[in-house]
This record gives sequence, structure tokens and C-alpha cells, in this order.
Amino acid sequence: MTNKNEGFSRRELLQSLALALAAPGMLTPEIAAASATPAGFTPDDSYPPARTGLRGTHVGAFEAAHQLRDGMLDRPIQESGQHYDLVIVGGGISGLSAAWLYRQQQPTARILILDNHDDFGGHAKRNEFHINGEMHLMNGGTLSIQSPRPYSKVADDVLKSVGIDAQRLNTRIQNRQFYPRHGLTQGFFFDSATFGRDALIRKTPKHSWQQLLATAPLGPQTKKDIIRIEEAHIDYLPDLSPAEKKQRLSSLSYRDFLLTLVKADPETVKFYQQRTHGEYCIGIDAVSALDCWGLGFPGFQGMGLPPGSIPRMGPTAAGFADTGGSVDVHLPDGGATVARSLVRALIPAAIPGRKIEDLMTAHVDYSLLDQKDNPTRIRLNSIVTRVQNISQPGQADMARVEYLNGTEGYAVTATHAILACWNMLIPFLCPELPQAQKTALASLVKAPLIYASVAIKNWHAFEKLGVERIHSPGGFFADVWLNEWVSLGHYHNPHAASEPIIVHMVHTPCAPGQNGTDQLRIGRAKMLATTLEEYQQQIRQQLNAMLGSAGFDANSDILAMTVNRWPHGYAFEYDPMLSEPPVAGKEPYVIGRQRFGAIAIANSDSGGQAYMDSAINQAHRAVTELLS
Repeated sequence: MTNKNEGFSRRELLQSLALALAAPGMLTPEIAAASATPAGFTPDDSYPPARTGLRGTHVGAFEAAHQLRDGMLDRPIQESGQHYDLVIVGGGISGLSAAWLYRQQQPTARILILDNHDDFGGHAKRNEFHINGEMHLMNGGTLSIQSPRPYSKVADDVLKSVGIDAQRLNTRIQNRQFYPRHGLTQGFFFDSATFGRDALIRKTPKHSWQQLLATAPLGPQTKKDIIRIEEAHIDYLPDLSPAEKKQRLSSLSYRDFLLTLVKADPETVKFYQQRTHGEYCIGIDAVSALDCWGLGFPGFQGMGLPPGSIPRMGPTAAGFADTGGSVDVHLPDGGATVARSLVRALIPAAIPGRKIEDLMTAHVDYSLLDQKDNPTRIRLNSIVTRVQNISQPGQADMARVEYLNGTEGYAVTATHAILACWNMLIPFLCPELPQAQKTALASLVKAPLIYASVAIKNWHAFEKLGVERIHSPGGFFADVWLNEWVSLGHYHNPHAASEPIIVHMVHTPCAPGQNGTDQLRIGRAKMLATTLEEYQQQIRQQLNAMLGSAGFDANSDILAMTVNRWPHGYAFEYDPMLSEPPVAGKEPYVIGRQRFGAIAIANSDSGGQAYMDSAINQAHRAVTELLS
């Protein structure tokens, strides 16, 4: 959020908000009929992880924040008389980690965590489906325990302290060869709107790109160009040294690399345009060619580029270029397992069991999260609207925190406060912050994205087509894949194609042709203006187009849909396409995270990277600042 409403008029923003709020009641008769609860699926709207429909930043979680931003929030606040050692704003991985780290140093501390959602975990949300008496899990947000660089000792120790050993889990719970052993590989779906006709082609290690593209709806020159980009060893900058090549590629988008250096046909760009959506939520027109090299994109195999990053690289690509990344562990519900492990460590009565094996199927008792006798309390559906330092003669500053729960407003005080919420909200929560700090915080624009979890009756269509994951170069959902196969404790994914399964679908509402930051801002407005029913219709249409030739019918084969909407998703990262690298220590996220009296600031935003270890590292820093 910025004081300029992120480039849009207040009227446009309010219209978008009105559309989003209207979504639940906008079912057409056709959609309503298709949305009826199918046989086998058991809905449970009383249990947050099992709720379907529009999740993520759901209706009721953000409206007050928009009113605060627009100067339209005016609710009476009553003093609760409650005082805590620490109040944390935000119950995501960073906020929960901060509570755990604070408690380790202050065992008798009383801690209150306030979160605006109806579930804890922040972006680390869990989608839980019950089909024919069996539990099926999918990440509603954070996908895995992974980072471009190995986890710090701090982050690794926090995970291990709550029972998560990533190195051990990596080899123990994942079966990455499950689908390949069933003959399933990657596919590419060409949609008729972009390429003239619908076509699904299957890529196997035995096929050359010439064989792969033989039946693709592409022109002869486009096919030749893709084959050259994927397979040829050509140096497109032969007169430059390796260091000079990296500098040149760092100031050129991958799109322009393909057009100006590779001299590919413009139609070729369509095939690659959405390849960067999963990492950055923007297209190849706004991501540097060097960052794409760091991520392993094709076209650079003949350019003699040595391993290693340069300052003009984003942290994700730089990390992978330098180290190859951390261990990559996908738990059944993604990062939600980490959030649940932290909550169980903080409030053992709320989640039964002691090991990660029994955590997968454990039922959280949400009524026990906010009991007055709990040393740590988690108060959901509570959106903070004000945090300020208060002074008393002869005493250190304390924090006063105002929040809304339903229609009522309350205030609590605390010895310390940690803002583990989104950075762009903090200037509105703490208007007394120095202007330079508020400007830095407001500049950290987060990336919007949609994670849709779709429960289907079986995966026969995927098996018949021989694909487990599908990239759609022009589709509304750029990437679609079958639930990754994992087994932990009493939980496991389906063994046979005749069994129900969850399909993961990714959409990023960007705006090709704009710079990266503007694409994110425009995309956020698009997202808020899109109804749940429109997302559901896109899911049906795309799955029918992809899988219909193998007998899939969305109206009968889809059991349930959960659309996880994240208008403020991935944390801000340095964008080499927009500016020179900032001086160390002068990065906007470093300026923005400075302690302010009794208030410290955490979350992955404050580390300038959209990864779980950044959230944990920043929680450790914030706790250290307050307790040093």
C-alpha cells in the first residue's frame, strides 16, 4: 500500500473491493448447479483448513485495512485492561517463530498473537479435503521448505526445535519417482485463444525438441527457434568476456534476449512468456535474462557463463547461481506443517500429539488457542489498526496495540511488540515512524498470486495423457500439477489413478508490457475485481480443454474447489530491471525494519526474500533487538 493508492484511484479500488465482497452471492444458475456438493466429498465450513471457496486473504480479513489506508476507518476502541510481555501482529511463520524464540529466552512471558485471518499460518495455509472418508491435503500458500541458499543455523534450529528435520524428511517422505514410474511426465498445453487450437503435447527424456514440437500448433520458424533455444550451443555475445556478458544480460529482459540476441521469431516469445510466473508472478518481459540464466532457463548453454552471481541479480536467481539452493522438502500441506508445529509447541493442548508423523492428521482445537490461562494466546479474526509507543515517567516505552474483532475495537498494552505483518501496512499502523522509514516500507510491493486446489474424482485423464504436470504458455493458469506424492505417518497420497486426488493450479494476474512493480500493482487490482465464480469457471474451462480428450468432464469430475487468493503474496525482492543494486545496509527493507521504541519489525518482507527461512531469520533479529 502507498499513499497514492498504488497508482489507482480510490474509486477503482473501492469498485474492486465491492466486486470481491459480492462474490459469494453472484452464482449464476449454471454455476450454482455445478457447485452443488458432489457425492463423496464432505464439506466442513466450521473448520478453517477444510473450508472451500475463496480462501487465502478471504472476505473479512482485509476490508478494515483498506479503510485504514483510505482514511475511512472510524471505530470506537475500548481499553481491555490486558497487558502482555509481547504482542505480535501477524500469526504467520515469522510471528509464530518470534513467539517461540521469545519464549525460549523468557519462559514465563505472556504473549498475544493477533491475526486478521480465520486461521493461523499467514501464507502457510492448509487446504484439507475429506473424500470418501479419506483426508487429502494441499498447500494453500507456502509450497515447501526451500530457499535459494542453504538455511541459516537460526532457521534450521527453529525447525528442528519443533520437530522438523528438513534433511531427514527430504529422503524419507517424498517419492519423486512415483509418477515417472507410472509413465507420467511433463506436458505443454497450447490454448486455442493464444495458439489457434487446443493441443497438449508430452515431453519425455527420449524425445528431442523436434519430435516434441512436431504436432504443436506453431509455425515452422517458431519451432526452429525453440529447438535452437533449447538445444543449440551458441554464444550470442562472442565479443564479450564472461563478466561483461553477465553485466549485459542483467540489464536485458529475457524477452529482449530472445528477440534481440537470439533473434527468435516474435511468436516464439509466446511459448516462454509465462515461464517466470511461478517464481516472480510477472512475465519474461520484466525479468532479467541473467536472472533467468541463474534459474536454469534455456538459451545460455553456449555462452560460457561461469557459476556465481553478480550484484545486479535478484536474490532468488543469485542464490541458486551461487549455491544451488537449500534442500527442497514438500510436506503434504506445504508450509502449514511448520505453522502447526510452532502452534503445537506454543499451545500443546490445541494440537494433540508429539511428532511430525501425528501432526499431519491431527485436528486443531481452535477453541483452545485463546484461553486466558495460556501463556501464549492466538486471537484470530483480529485485524490490528494502530500500534504506538507510550511513555510513562521513569519507565521504558511500552506499546499500545488497537485491533478490531468483528465489529468491536479493543486496546491492549505490551512491554514489547513485533510487527510480523506486511510491510506496506506498517506506515498506516505506526504513522509516527520517521518519514524515511515509512517511505521505505511503502516501496516494498508484494506479488499477487492465486493457488487453486481442485479435488477431482480420479486421475485417469492424466494417466491416459501421460502427464503429471502441465505448463500452459498462454493459459489463465500457467501451471497445473497433480498433488506431489508424499507419505508421512498415517497420511499418504493416492496410489492408484482410480482414487481421488488434488490438483494444484497457479495463476498470476500480471500486466505484460509494464515494469515489474506496475505489473504487480495492476495484477492486485485485477485479482480483487475477479469473483470466486469467475475463477471457478476458468478452472472448469481450462481443465476441460486440457484433459477433455481423455474423458475428463469438469461438471462431473470436480468434487470441490478452493481458490487461495493472495493479493499480497511473495515478499518484495530487489529487481535489477528497475534499479542499480542498493548499497549494503541501505536496502529499503533494511531501512524499513529498524526498531522503533518498544516496536520491532519482522516477516520475510524485512529480509527482502519470499522464503520461509527469511521469515524465521527476521523473527530472530526482531526478538534479539527487543531483548538485547
